[in-house]
Amino acid sequence: MPEPIGRDAALALAEPAIEAARGAGIEVLVIHGWGGLTRFAGSAIHQSTAQEETAVRVRAVRDGRVGISATNDLRPEGLEAAARSALEMADMAAPDPFFPGLTPEAEIPAGTGYDQATPAMAPAARADAVAELVGRCGAGFSAAGAFETGALEVAVANTEGLAAHAVRSKASITAVVSGGEGGAGFAERAAVRAGDLDPAEIGQTAFAKAHDSQRPRDVEVGDYEVLLEPAAVATLLGFLSYLGFGGRALAEGRSCFAGREGERLMSEVVSIWDDALSPETIGLPFDFEGTPKQRVDLVREGVFVGGVHDRRSARQLGGDSTGHALPPPNPEGPLPLNLFMGTGQATTDEMIAATRRGLLITRFHYSNIVHPKEAVITGMTRDGTWLIEDGTVTSPVKNLRFTESILDALDRVEMIGSDSVLASEFFFEASRVPAVRIGSFRFTGRSDH
Repeated sequence: MPEPIGRDAALALAEPAIEAARGAGIEVLVIHGWGGLTRFAGSAIHQSTAQEETAVRVRAVRDGRVGISATNDLRPEGLEAAARSALEMADMAAPDPFFPGLTPEAEIPAGTGYDQATPAMAPAARADAVAELVGRCGAGFSAAGAFETGALEVAVANTEGLAAHAVRSKASITAVVSGGEGGAGFAERAAVRAGDLDPAEIGQTAFAKAHDSQRPRDVEVGDYEVLLEPAAVATLLGFLSYLGFGGRALAEGRSCFAGREGERLMSEVVSIWDDALSPETIGLPFDFEGTPKQRVDLVREGVFVGGVHDRRSARQLGGDSTGHALPPPNPEGPLPLNLFMGTGQATTDEMIAATRRGLLITRFHYSNIVHPKEAVITGMTRDGTWLIEDGTVTSPVKNLRFTESILDALDRVEMIGSDSVLASEFFFEASRVPAVRIGSFRFTGRSDH
C-alpha cells in the first residue's frame, strides 16, 4: 500500500543534486502523489484505478541564468544527472534580470491536514460509496461521475539551506444524475478526509435536481437576474484568478486588474482572498519554491487590493513573494490555489424571494475566454436551470449560453449566501464559495435541451 515517503527520505532525494551544484544554486522539488479513482456511468462502475508517481524537478541558477530538468529516476546517479542537465541548460540560457535567486531558509507553518485512511481507501470501499449514491436515484434515472481519493506529498530543498516538507490528502465525489424527460442534476463535494463525504446526500441532491428539471422549456435570451449556486460561482472565480490575480500577468500588464489597485471594481459585498492555511480548505503550507504560504486579500469589500506572487513576479513589482509559485518551468507565473469568497447573510429562499424574473443556475460548463483584459468569458448553463418569477421557482428551462464580464457581474452582486462549500475549477485545489444573487447577467444564446 503506498504511503508517504516521509520528511527525511524525501529531503534526502535532494542531496545528490545539491552536491553536484559546482558553485551554482540548486533547488530540488519532489512531488509524490498516490491514490485511487472510481468512475461510474449508467449507475454502474466502469473503471477503477490506482496510481502512484514520484517526480523530481531540479532548477539550477548561475549568474542569473536558470536551467530546469525533470526526472523519475530516483537513484543518486539519476538525480546527479538531472542536476548536471539543469546546469548545462543554465549555462546556455540568457540571463533573467528578474530572477531573484532561490528561497532562503524559512520556518514552515502547519498544513491543512493529512488523513492516512483517505489515499489508502480500497476500491471496494469506494464501490460501496458509489452504491449509496446510485441508490438515491429513482426509477428511470441513472448516475455518472467519479469518486477520487488521494494524497500529495511535496518537498523542496536548495543550496540556501531551505528544507520544506508537507503532505495533504483530498477526497472528492462528483455526480450527474439524468433521466426522465430531459432532466439532469449535479452535485459535488470535496474534503480532506473521505469519511467526511456523504455519498447518499450527494446522490440525493443530484437526483432531486434531475427530478425537478423535467420537461424544460425555452426562454428568450437577454439579461436576467441570476442566483448562482456555488459550482457556478467557482467557475467565475477560477477564470477571474487565471485572468487577473497572478503576479506575472499584473507585472506585464496583461491582467484585467493591472494598474487598478485601490479601485472599487466589484460590489461592496464582495470580498475574495486566498488562504491555503485555513482549516476550511485543502492546501499545502508552502509553494513549489518553498516559500511559506500566507493569507492574501485580493478584493476587500469590492476594492482590488493586489495579486499573488512568486519570487520572480515579486521582484518585477518590487515586493515579496506571497508563496504562490507553481512548479517550474511555469510560463503563467503565480496563481492562487485556495480561493475564498466571503459569505453573506442570505438564505437560498431569501435570494429566490428577492428575484422578480431570473434564473436559478446549478453550474456552468464549456466556459472559455472571450476578452482577457475585460475578463469576458462565455459558457453554458448545465445540469439544472430554473426560471424564477415573482420570488418563486416556476419551471425548469433549457440551457442558455452566457457571454459576460466577470468583473461587471461581480459588480452587480446584490446578495450572498450565508453558507459556503468547497468547489473545484481547473487545476485549483479547491475554492470555498457561497451562492450569490446577481442583479443582471447576460445570456446570448439558447440550447435545444
